[in-house]
Amino acid sequence: MNENKIILPGGAGLVGQNLIARFRTQGYSNIVVLDKHRANLAVLKKVQPDITVEFADLAEPGDWLRHFDGAEVVVMLQAQIGGNYYQEFVRNNLNSTQLILDAIKANKVPYLVHISSSVIESAADDFYTRWFDRKHLGWLSRFMQKVPIFPIPGLGRYMRQPLYVGDFCEIIISCIENRVCDGVYNISGHEKVDYIDIIRAIKQATQSRTPIVRIPYNLFYLLLWTWALFDKNPPFTTQQLAALSTKDEFEVIDWPGIFGVPYTPFQKAVDETFNDPRYSSIALEF
Repeated sequence: MNENKIILPGGAGLVGQNLIARFRTQGYSNIVVLDKHRANLAVLKKVQPDITVEFADLAEPGDWLRHFDGAEVVVMLQAQIGGNYYQEFVRNNLNSTQLILDAIKANKVPYLVHISSSVIESAADDFYTRWFDRKHLGWLSRFMQKVPIFPIPGLGRYMRQPLYVGDFCEIIISCIENRVCDGVYNISGHEKVDYIDIIRAIKQATQSRTPIVRIPYNLFYLLLWTWALFDKNPPFTTQQLAALSTKDEFEVIDWPGIFGVPYTPFQKAVDETFNDPRYSSIALEF
């Protein structure tokens, strides 16, 4: 059993929950999660009752800083990836990051893995490329279950490079165990898949009967804009639509060779995401 103390700021989110499951499988026992999303913290406490889980607003100094004493590793996962208010992005990305880095320095934590998003290199201009990320497959599948039709903007031929969260978590663990000491690595999916084909794969894997309907781009934009007038936290924003349609192609490096993590083909990753008997039923809020 590995008792080195690992702190996961923002660890109640998608990557954190998957990462913790793999940590536990591989014998890591001293894990501390700091997050302010109460619903996702409750999910994590239920699924992983043996780890330390604490509600914390990481953009404000507080008692949560005590956890950095004696820590061996910090995996920085906290971020706001959607929304309409710029100052929220400043607070939840810049301010929180500065406080965590200060705590790492003050407590002489020897190792940090800092997670960001490849879309900071995107041609899109929104808060998250000044920070941004796409909705993940689990969110899309739940959205599909709730709506009478699944709308696709335009023809849906927006190339994506989906990265399986399981592969990404194994890369993080490889960094920790092998103490990769420097460098910035762009971890992108090895397959290019159009957005509409991703949605079709989700529909097939979940056996959904929701029809997929193409909607003209301008009408789709207008509908999102109108929705945002009545919903402070809309499921999809006009900024995200613009980013979706941006013709980005991200660098694909040999991360299987660099980190010793085999690449999971897209279709297999989709099947594992929705059919894993242990975790496929777990739903997180975003």
